[in-house]
Amino acid sequence: MTFGFGGELDPIKVSIHQFYGIEINDFAVAVSKAALWIAESQALQETENIVHTRIEFLPLKSYANIVEGNALRIDWGEVIPKEKCAYIIGNPPFVGYTYRNDAQKEDTENIWRDENGKIYKAIGKIDYVSCWHFKAAQFMQDTNIRAAFVSTNSITQGEQVVSIWKPLMERFSVHIDFAWRTFRWGSESTKEAHVHCVIIGFSVMGEGAKYLYSEGHRKEAANISPYLLDSPTVFIENRNKPLCSVPDMTTGNRPADGGHLIIESSDYADFIKKEPKAKEYIKEFMGSEEFINRKPRYCLWLVGVSPSVLKSMPLVMKRVEACREARLKGAPDRQKLADIPTLFRETKNPNHFIIVPKVSSERRRYVPMGFQTSNVIASDLLFIIPEGTLYHFGVLESNVHMSWMRAVAGRLKSDYRYSKNIVYNNFPWPNPDEKQKAAIEKTAQEILNARNLYPDSSLADLYNEALMPPELRKAHQANDRAVMEAYGFSVKDMTEAACVAELMKMYQELTKKV
Repeated sequence: MTFGFGGELDPIKVSIHQFYGIEINDFAVAVSKAALWIAESQALQETENIVHTRIEFLPLKSYANIVEGNALRIDWGEVIPKEKCAYIIGNPPFVGYTYRNDAQKEDTENIWRDENGKIYKAIGKIDYVSCWHFKAAQFMQDTNIRAAFVSTNSITQGEQVVSIWKPLMERFSVHIDFAWRTFRWGSESTKEAHVHCVIIGFSVMGEGAKYLYSEGHRKEAANISPYLLDSPTVFIENRNKPLCSVPDMTTGNRPADGGHLIIESSDYADFIKKEPKAKEYIKEFMGSEEFINRKPRYCLWLVGVSPSVLKSMPLVMKRVEACREARLKGAPDRQKLADIPTLFRETKNPNHFIIVPKVSSERRRYVPMGFQTSNVIASDLLFIIPEGTLYHFGVLESNVHMSWMRAVAGRLKSDYRYSKNIVYNNFPWPNPDEKQKAAIEKTAQEILNARNLYPDSSLADLYNEALMPPELRKAHQANDRAVMEAYGFSVKDMTEAACVAELMKMYQELTKKV
């Protein structure tokens, strides 16, 4: 767009009246307009230095088209006709699905509807920011509009990837043009926590070069998947059984007892002293926190204990009766458990099993896993693999599996949130020969041996990158090499992104056979 300028062609091609916006807060509307005027003034000063001509800015002649209102309830076409729109950019609210208020839940329900007007089933577990992606995808149909939003990184992780990006890509033919992978966006306020964000640019054209940005580096990509990887566009969906021939993973035991069957470490000695017969029926109770940080905790495990024995232990009976009362006061499904007040909701206690924490710090290169016996009761904050072997442990603790987990798992804040149905059941396992399998079993045992050299240290300490003992790091590196060789991956030069891309291709091939 050009304008007359001193009898000559106006060199100014961009003016703030070409910018349109929607802002829900009246004060922010005024601030936005003022900010655009300041930006225009600064740009004109730079332009004067280029064209060597005085450009009059005052009095203000330009204006910004900033509309006050809820962007999810306004027809964007009434703000600017879509045929005149070139770019949609924004920084929508960072509200995770569990923190949406009633109005935001209503917004989500109004936006996320299928072709027949029915609400998508998964809207209960998608972040609020996804509403802007959906509305932009609708708005840009049959146009060359490009969009980019700063977003919560959880929309590219775990179950949300399928819930959000599958409709956007399959229904609206959205292509990701560029993306900044996860980065921390801090607030100047000391009270505000860091937010983990991504920036995703998309369109329905899918034309031109595609770029991935990470930690200040740019890489051209053949294709950008919704996991923000240079890999084929595949969707890792919930799967109830493993994709490959490996043992089933299941969740540990949920007490659902009101805390009455649990004995805290601070109470253990006193309880045993007062009720010595109960010692035979007490086992270590372990969740992710207890396993990783070596925090002892105990529980009454009364599976198969006869009524006469229970009756002979008054302190145990007191806890059983309290458990029954707590269950009777609970929800209907909890009330049914009042008929079995001596037992946890589940009673899984295999002789030998692998344990996998449901949540682990993002600062760890490896999610610490381990083996336990029937002396330990795994809580519902752990996954267990009752038939897991050294081979399975070695593959799961490898950098290959960790790469897969980091790519497809969800997050709890920034921590890894391991998933049975997404991470484990969809993981493409290798097909090793006997020699390769034996090598993995050997390196897996070396990891356990290296841990045992430091019996006074917790896994949290051992897997702290600044504290990890050299023996343990060396054992993990040897295990990484053994697993990569079983996959046929290059040990010398394969990056984590390239590793995940290969796993995605394997996943595609495996799912064709299912």
